[in-house]
Amino acid sequence: MAAPLTLVLVLAVTIRAVLFRSSLAELISERVEVVSPLNAWKRVVEGLALLDLGVSPYSGDVFHETPLIIYLFHFVVDYAEIVFMIADGITAVCLYLAVQSYNKNVFRKQKYALEADRYPHDCLELMRSPREMHYISLKVAMFYLLNPFTILSCVAKSTCGLNNAVIALFILSTLKGSALLSAIFLALATYQSIYPLTLFAPALLFLLQRLYIPVNLCRSSFWFFTLQYAFMFVGSLVVIVCLSFFLLGSWDFIPSVYGFILSVPDLTPNIGLFWYFFAEMFEHFRFFFICVFQINVFFYTIPLSIKLKEHPVFLIFMQIAIISIFKSYPTVGDIALYMAFLPAWSHLYRFLRNIFLVSCVLLACSALFPVLWHLWIYAGSANSNFYYAITLLFNVGQILLVSDYFYAYLRREHHLSQGLYLRRKDGSEATLVLK
Repeated sequence: MAAPLTLVLVLAVTIRAVLFRSSLAELISERVEVVSPLNAWKRVVEGLALLDLGVSPYSGDVFHETPLIIYLFHFVVDYAEIVFMIADGITAVCLYLAVQSYNKNVFRKQKYALEADRYPHDCLELMRSPREMHYISLKVAMFYLLNPFTILSCVAKSTCGLNNAVIALFILSTLKGSALLSAIFLALATYQSIYPLTLFAPALLFLLQRLYIPVNLCRSSFWFFTLQYAFMFVGSLVVIVCLSFFLLGSWDFIPSVYGFILSVPDLTPNIGLFWYFFAEMFEHFRFFFICVFQINVFFYTIPLSIKLKEHPVFLIFMQIAIISIFKSYPTVGDIALYMAFLPAWSHLYRFLRNIFLVSCVLLACSALFPVLWHLWIYAGSANSNFYYAITLLFNVGQILLVSDYFYAYLRREHHLSQGLYLRRKDGSEATLVLK
């Protein structure tokens, strides 16, 4: 599999290199769907200019990236294009290895369950074969590297690509069972944008499952490992934040980065749900609805963790998708990360209900974004309502997509435990009648 992966990497780098040298690069870097006030390369350059002049990059209202990012590019700014291509390559390779490890684990569990005769005989057709699973990891890498959203994000030099690389490293470390590396990369991802904090629960559930520690609040082993992992995570986060303080010499980055993410002061249009709503909001209601919108990202963690406690890898996928949809400044690069996992759930296709409709909606919205932006900003024949309408439809499409996969996953698990077909008590086939 190394040769096909290498070929995909070479193709992905070639496409990006050609676009970097084309006249489209500047146009792409200005697109509001691709960059946001948080991760735009133009703002990073402004921050670097202020740093070179001996002024804090957070003294104005332009730069909102973390100190580690600006000090990274302080040394490699001349090689920024290579850095972003390497980041995409790291993300793809990490996802490839993570899905490969996950598939081996799934196949081993499936084999033991079949030998123990735990599955009903009529659901054997739902079993996953080694041949079916062989190319899934390569498809995941392809879905990430060759996704137009990923390519646009890389060519625009959006720092979202670096965030994706950190999250991919976290996923790989977790699936390989390294609690320390998992906690470090989760802390780094949380340091970058707060929202990956919700990935703490699925990581903990997976590591507990790997160590055969039951999720039981009455067991001391459960609390010991939970506190151990939490200590590693919080300790790593404190070290990273203190390192940022020592680099910068002040705490200015905390309100400029995390305050900016949570309070959403910049209402530049994007593909998220915040900008239009708060542009129309009365100021005395703003704080309440900011809290409601921000809590929405974290709210789903507990119920999903309870429902999917036996399936933490699928929970990671769900959490990444929720973050991508409901965060304050989303871009297409965020969407590309969770979409890369879709081939890993190819065995759910038979249970998906709306996949054709949702695919058409997402494709149509992606094509209409630049059209309605042009009509609003340049032609003057439309207004912000048009652009927000297509943004709203795009997010509804994503919610339907994620909900459909959630339903399909739960339905397959139900069939694996209860059987594929309804049976009466005497064993004869039954028919479900809805009245």
